[in-house]
Amino acid sequence: MTMTSQEILAKLVSFDTVSAKTNLPLIKWIEEYLNDLRVSSSILPDETGEKASLFATIGGDGTDGYILSGHTDVVPVEGQDWTSNPFSLREEDGLLYGRGSCDMKGFVACSLAKVPEMLKAPLNKPFHLMFSYDEETGCTGIQPVLYKLAGEGFQAEACFVGEPTEMQVVVAHKSKASYRAVFTGLSCHSSLAPQGVNAVHYGARLVAKLEEMARELASGPSDDLFDLPYSTAHTGVMKGGTALNIVPEHCEVIFEFRVLPTENLQACMNEIRRYATEELLPEMRKVSEKADIELIPYSEIPGLDTEVEADVTVLAKKLAGRNDHAKVAYGTEAGLIQTILKVPTVVCGPGSIEQAHKPDEYIKQSELDKCDGFLDRLIQHACA
Repeated sequence: MTMTSQEILAKLVSFDTVSAKTNLPLIKWIEEYLNDLRVSSSILPDETGEKASLFATIGGDGTDGYILSGHTDVVPVEGQDWTSNPFSLREEDGLLYGRGSCDMKGFVACSLAKVPEMLKAPLNKPFHLMFSYDEETGCTGIQPVLYKLAGEGFQAEACFVGEPTEMQVVVAHKSKASYRAVFTGLSCHSSLAPQGVNAVHYGARLVAKLEEMARELASGPSDDLFDLPYSTAHTGVMKGGTALNIVPEHCEVIFEFRVLPTENLQACMNEIRRYATEELLPEMRKVSEKADIELIPYSEIPGLDTEVEADVTVLAKKLAGRNDHAKVAYGTEAGLIQTILKVPTVVCGPGSIEQAHKPDEYIKQSELDKCDGFLDRLIQHACA
């Protein structure tokens, strides 16, 4: 069975794999596609059995080789004004519209389209396909695969993570940690406010601390190759309280740090933890011993920091036909791959990050063509 990257992309987009839903129909389709080509694959389900990652090896002697890595989940479409069905690929003037077409089913489609050519080629090094779930909600789905492979002593020469970079080679991205701070105070009538513990007030002080840290990070170490050259702190959600005349007992603050891969992400969290437990909580417990602050991790993604002179970087530039490289603020699975598997990794894929997560998300056909060419040259390189 031979299909073009566009034909496979149309099939992949037709599966509604929003992170909150199952991705099993898509994974099963890929498994059947590979089975038809006589390529066996391993499916690794999550603990619920509703989601899974897929891993397959093509050609070579099974050692070293190249990983092509991508995620199968997409962000929601609710609340977005789409001009056509987001789960039906629509082509117009060289643009392919559909949820996930850019981020990042386009790369997955190109990788799958090249399997027949991999099978025909006299490969000296294998290709490994690694497709995950729940990247959009914290890069959690790929981790069981990586730890399993690491435990088996798996090795590879290089990994290409196909997030949309317009086929520019990305050698670094920031580390990220996101947390939820839950404040438990003491409720009372607002006319007796000093007798209560206002959870919203203490939550607001944590937000102010985060803003202070954001200013400090902005004036700290920087790297002009990043699209945003310094580390950041950000509060995304704050909610609490029920009525004006009630001192709020509960408050929730959701925040994140994104720091340069050369900087200490844990130091940022340690400072927030110190501030919460040593400054805020003692004040709260002077009024109520039941007052509490809980810091709950959402996700943590290690940064990517690949040397510009590394073999994988040089190879990726050659395959892409470019001399430039970049560093980005957003996180990817690349940092986890490099950290857990110890495989040299870069990010390079079709499409523009500017189109990701937006209504009427699209990828240019020319981007798929560029990615096809990149993979063609990688197949030739694997035969040398």
